[in-house]
Amino acid sequence: MTHNIANSQQAEAWDGHQGDHWVNYADHYDALMQRVTPHLMHGAAVGITDRVLDVGCGSGSTTRSAARAARSGSALGVDLSAAMLRDAEQRARTEGIDNVRFEQADVQVHAFAPAEFDLAISRFGVMFFEDPVAAFTNIASSLRTGGRFVFVCWQERDPNDWVTVPVGAALTVVPPPDRAPEGAPGPFSLAKPGRIRQLLTDGGFVDVGISQLAERILLGPNADAAVDFWQGTGTARGLLDGADAETERRAVDAVRDTLRLHEAPDGIWLDSAAWLVTAVRA
Repeated sequence: MTHNIANSQQAEAWDGHQGDHWVNYADHYDALMQRVTPHLMHGAAVGITDRVLDVGCGSGSTTRSAARAARSGSALGVDLSAAMLRDAEQRARTEGIDNVRFEQADVQVHAFAPAEFDLAISRFGVMFFEDPVAAFTNIASSLRTGGRFVFVCWQERDPNDWVTVPVGAALTVVPPPDRAPEGAPGPFSLAKPGRIRQLLTDGGFVDVGISQLAERILLGPNADAAVDFWQGTGTARGLLDGADAETERRAVDAVRDTLRLHEAPDGIWLDSAAWLVTAVRA
């Protein structure tokens, strides 16, 4: 465990059950995001000699992509989850990528060297900061002047059918969870463009650009596989952990029945809505 942690609640989750779920379903998550990830990497436009920081790297798919592009540079992936970082390191070794490394770190407080990187990227890893201004300020300080920050984050929950379809089915059986305070760490904490722009500006970035991404998400090859995956997500556990075994079974059955309505020969594809964000260190 890294010794410098400020975001303790998120660290407990990501260095625990949520991180374990991502490791167990790492390939599933990469498949789920297969149409979104190319937008991130295209926007990042990693240069051959770039030094790249990947924030919330998970099992390192985007970090390895960055390292391959920066073949005369390097890539560092950081995350709160020790399990995901071990998986990332193993995958990098298997692929023979030697200009990549991984480190367990809380980006809000981690002591990066000043101007250590040319580029920072993140695939849905920036929505979980307890103090986003502190995190963005720290990322900015790790970039050289004029260095770029490119990330994707989710828009509001409602247009993200890959979330709302299974959740809506489960809510026919279980009560809704308590609503989190606006801006609290979570998948949709950066849903509002105005908030993104203000946080980045406060963190030391300029030339903030925000563009819309609307791609379909592969929830799974079929309803059974999608439900197996969904049951372990943080969203599902937030709905089901307070339920007794019979209620949980009925809720999961309701999700499965609903997802069967969306099955197609190439899997279960549901709409998503995300932001592609670019910014420059002042």
